[in-house]
Amino acid sequence: MIVEQIWTANAYRNFNYLIACPESGEALAIDPLDHKKCLAAAKRHGWEITQVLNTHEHGDHIGGNKAMVAATGAKILAHKNAKDRIPDVARGLGAGDVVKVGKTVELEVLDTPGHTMCHVCLLSHTDQPGLFCGDTLFNAGAGNCHNGGHPNELYHTFAEQLFKLPETTQVYPGHDYIANNLRFTLDREPDNAEASSLLAKIDNQDTDHAMITTLAEEKKVNTFFRLQSPTVIARLREAFPDLPEQPSPKEVFLKLRELRNSW
Repeated sequence: MIVEQIWTANAYRNFNYLIACPESGEALAIDPLDHKKCLAAAKRHGWEITQVLNTHEHGDHIGGNKAMVAATGAKILAHKNAKDRIPDVARGLGAGDVVKVGKTVELEVLDTPGHTMCHVCLLSHTDQPGLFCGDTLFNAGAGNCHNGGHPNELYHTFAEQLFKLPETTQVYPGHDYIANNLRFTLDREPDNAEASSLLAKIDNQDTDHAMITTLAEEKKVNTFFRLQSPTVIARLREAFPDLPEQPSPKEVFLKLRELRNSW
């Protein structure tokens, strides 16, 4: 499996992705908003884009579909319940489905509600797994739930799916928000040395060659995974005095998401 991360350099700080089979040269485009950059990358490598995968229905993820299909004839794949929100979906996806790219690439579909209720992530079946996670999981952060989602569902996606993935899993999000997310982690957990060190390392990074984190690293620096940290809980109680003395992980997650909305 070959992964090309494409920095769009737009106001939303989107990442687009091409996943290619090294044997056949077939490629899958994930959320190809900047269709011109995606097509140019495919041409440069000699790849043929045969499928487009939308992680969810928001405009900054489906906005390149029409031009991409016109240029390549690719088929559109998306969550099975997003067909009335995404035009011309050829294949509706559910949990456990497999997306094949060429002869060698297999990607497992995870049904990951929260950011929206029709969100999928893709997990590669490779020696080192890759998680193409759209707006569910960001480097050092979590997606918001403002436009068709729900924080309760996002918590369950984190706790019951993402947290249980192999720690070597590489994280490929839909946006570059890592610096601001790390600042939020440090606002919630000022004594997090790992987050402080990483922020110094990646602040003003070259987004054309962005750092790819692993799930193990996320568990050290992403406050939405650090739900039992004494510092996180103590700081939360300052903002929410009615928080129980020993809050559940879900209570911590939901309060963190609430704070992040206005931070």
